[in-house]
Formats: sequence, structure tokens, C-alpha cells
Amino acid sequence: MTIPNSLAKEFRSFLGQDGVFTEKADLLAYAYDSAVLEESVPAAVLAPSDRESLGKAVALCYRAGLPITVRGSGTNLSGATLPEPGDSAVILTGRLNRILEINPRDLYAVVEPGVVTARFAEAAAAQGLFYPPDPGSQEVSTLGGNVALNAGGLRGLKYGVTKDYLMGLEFFDHEGELVKTGSRTVKCVTGYNLAGLMLASEGTLGVFSTLILKLLPPPRASKAMLAVYPRFTQAAEAVSEIIAARILPCTLEFMDMMCIRAVEGFFRIGLPVEAGAILLAEVDGGSREGVEEDARAVASICRRCGASEVREARDQAEKAKIWEARRNALPSLARLRPTTVLEDATVPRSRLPEMVEAIAALAARHRLEVGVFGHAGDGNLHPTILCDRRDAEEFARVEAMVDGIFEAALGLQGTLSGEHGIGVAKAKWMEKETNRATVEFSKRLRRALDPKLLFNPGKMFV
Repeated sequence: MTIPNSLAKEFRSFLGQDGVFTEKADLLAYAYDSAVLEESVPAAVLAPSDRESLGKAVALCYRAGLPITVRGSGTNLSGATLPEPGDSAVILTGRLNRILEINPRDLYAVVEPGVVTARFAEAAAAQGLFYPPDPGSQEVSTLGGNVALNAGGLRGLKYGVTKDYLMGLEFFDHEGELVKTGSRTVKCVTGYNLAGLMLASEGTLGVFSTLILKLLPPPRASKAMLAVYPRFTQAAEAVSEIIAARILPCTLEFMDMMCIRAVEGFFRIGLPVEAGAILLAEVDGGSREGVEEDARAVASICRRCGASEVREARDQAEKAKIWEARRNALPSLARLRPTTVLEDATVPRSRLPEMVEAIAALAARHRLEVGVFGHAGDGNLHPTILCDRRDAEEFARVEAMVDGIFEAALGLQGTLSGEHGIGVAKAKWMEKETNRATVEFSKRLRRALDPKLLFNPGKMFV
């Protein structure tokens, strides 16, 4: 679990003394990510601070036969940034954190991969522009990681996910050569769509150095509301009805009773703790009149589907409180037990009530506490199992339930992951969702671009 001194010295020649870490005390910080998986300690951690040193680090790692895992903030929930144990290297993007350009005339930005998502959105907003992708981890997650896993977020229903904002990028191949793809223009069909190939590739095909991202004008008006339901299934049915009515809220989220009580117990926001579920909705648009009309229609559907109460936010402060509740669902649940296992089951929106019922049945069968929240508007649920990994018998039930969640999602024509990625945690399920030919094709593609299979080995297609 060490690299030769001569190799460490060569890395330091262009990364500097503070850009190379080889002591175990330093390495342990990068032996985990947000997934509930065993530690995996690398031999070295490298921290380039510019594009040139990044390319040199990639080339030298590859020549030396060191497996490479690129890491932003490690907020993924699939083990995608766990390094290969032993003689491997983690390349950090945290120092590659410059916003190189924000262009208000042509509505794009050029950034380095280590820029934090929320800081970028704030910089765009300061110039009167809007970057919609808003993963729950946006206060710490990086744009490079968002692209590597095609991150989503609360606004995915109306505005889409990271793939809808990636216009182009530059990345280093296994020889340390800089590859450019895409453009600053709205239209670009020059060559293969390599940006699309690199999107959601989880660091298995190359290392990003620069991203070109699309920006939008912000909506002129918005309105948020909270609907209270006696039963979780009623909230799920309301989601299907809202979409069927051809209304497209910018955000449509829900939380079950366990999530409501966990958030209220920690943050004292004023949530209805006796509710079976709450549905959180926001509509936006170009005119106040249109937004008001959509808001009335959403509220009417919510009541028709059994809502005992619909609260509309009266001002920005109340709206912020509504979204504070949703964004704090996971940290609030995490306080209740030593281990939280957060999953990412996604189904067609019309099948949402069935998926909610399946999760409840699985929780009862395996005798587990499960809080459910998620992006209801795009069918993306986050069942969160509360447990203690040190209890082997309990954790075996957790693993059986996770398998059951995936079986149920695929049985409802859903997918393994709506936004968290495949990583280590879901690799074994890839063939189940696709087929053998797809897996083999992907492996051949990967080997063509990474002949030694050193780019993030063990992830996705193994």
C-alpha cells in the first residue's frame, strides 16, 4: 500500500510538496465516500491545481500502472469514488475550482470540475442567470462529480438533470492527451458526441479538466405549497394526477411520516407530525397570472386526492422553510440510528403508488425502519433504511430489502438509479436492467479507451 519513493518524488516535481499525500493518516480521509461500504485505502492522493499538472498526473499514473480514482467531494451514494485498495491513486479536483467564464449574452459558463455546485449557481444568479440542477448535496458536491454521475435534484421534473446542461467538455485520456468535445454554441454536431459518452461514465473513461454548461434566464414568478395527507399512497396518487393534468411544477417532492417527524424533531420547522405524508410543490413561469393559475390547479388536485390541508407559502421566507424541510430529510434521518442506507429507486411516474406500496411491504417483511422521501414528480424515490451495520443479522435483512427494492423497481419498468450512479453498490444489477449484450458492448468500449483498465476499476461494468 505504498508507492516507490522515486515515483512520489516525480509526482512532487510538478504537484509540489503539498500536492502529494502518502502517509496513512492522510490517506484514510479518502478511503470512504458517502456509500455504506468498507474502507478502501489508496497508496497516494494527488492534488493538482491546474490543467497542466492534472494531465501530467493522469499520464504518470497510467504509465506506472496505478489505478486512478478521481474524487470531488465524495458525496455520491454508490461507492463510485472508492479507490482501488492497495497500490492506487486518488486524484482530487478540489483545487481545480475556478469559474473561468460566465457569458450572459450567450447563456453558458466554462468551469473547472472542482467548482462546488451551489457556489456556481450563486455566481450565475449574481449575473441574472439560472443553473437549474440542484442535487441535495449541492452545498458540497462538485460540478465534475455532477457530470460524472449525471446528478439530478429537486428541479429535475421541469428543468431536467445535468445532462441537459452539458454543452461540452475537455478531458484527459489514458496517455494524458487533452481531448475536446462539444462547443459554446447552441448547436454542435462536429464529430462523435464524446461529451454524451463521458456523461455518467463515473470516471471510467477519462478525467475531466473543463466543463461548458448551459445557463437559463430565471423564472419571473413562482409559488410554493405544502399538501398534508393522511396516507402516503394518497400523496403518490396526487403526483400522478398532477402530471396527467399536463401541469409541470418545477418541483414536486414528498416525505413520509418518519421523515416528517425526523425533520421536525431536529429543526422545529412547524411540520404536521401526525400526517401520513406531505407533498411539497412549486410552480414557476414567465407570468404571475400563469403561475397563480397552475398553483390553484395543483391545490385543487391535491385536495381531490385526499389532502386534509394545502398551505401556500405567503412569502419568500415561508417558501424557504418548505424547501429547508425537504433538503434536511436525509441528515435528520441519519441522526436516528448509527447507519443510514439511502437508495435511489426510480419508476415511471404513473407507477409511483405501486412502488410506494412495495417499499412499505418490504419494510414490514424485513422488520426494518424505513423513511421515504424523494423527487415524486419524476418517479425518483429515496427509501432510507435506518439500521446499525455492526449488527450482522440486522444488516443481512437490510441487504435483502435493498435487493427487493431493485427487484420491485425493475418489475415496474423502472431503473436502478435515477441520479446516484452505479459505482460499486449496483454493479451486479447492471445486466438485470439491460442485458448481456449491453454489458459486453460496454466492457469492449471501456477497454478500447482504457486498455489497462486503470480508470476507476471495479465500478459499473466489471
